[in-house]
Amino acid sequence: MLAAIVAALCLHSCKPSFSFNGTAIDYNVYHTIAVSEFPIRAALVYPPLQQTFENELLDYISRNTRLSTVDSGSDLLLEGEITGYQLTPQAVGEDAYATKTRLTIQVKVKYTDFKSEGKDIEQTFSAYRDFDASQMLNDVQDQLCQEISKELVELIFNSYLGDW
Repeated sequence: MLAAIVAALCLHSCKPSFSFNGTAIDYNVYHTIAVSEFPIRAALVYPPLQQTFENELLDYISRNTRLSTVDSGSDLLLEGEITGYQLTPQAVGEDAYATKTRLTIQVKVKYTDFKSEGKDIEQTFSAYRDFDASQMLNDVQDQLCQEISKELVELIFNSYLGDW
């Protein structure tokens, strides 16, 4: 009986806290975020990629946080550049020609926390998709860029704003 009372008191005094949005943001401290443009600084340039990536990043932050997006004077800042857009052969067939091609996109991101000193981070993220070499890049480029951008955004979000 005494053990049951002690257990009940312990459970009553311990209040577990769960966050189902997957963020580690203290909304009492952080209210705003600014996301700057991510210019393409790669040797190979696909102009629509910048807009695709930026839109995906802003949408993901909007869907997964309560932070307001502002242009300046923010609590947090995400800025960077697209530093890589590369095509590389991946598999070689019997005739010595590539049967698969890999599109890799690399993004360098700087995260600045204006509310807490020492939390600024600069990191490079990379993601890729393989496609059949018989396909023309022009035919699959938009879809691949969308898929890769989504993966990059998830990696960036989880590294800086997520609770992983």
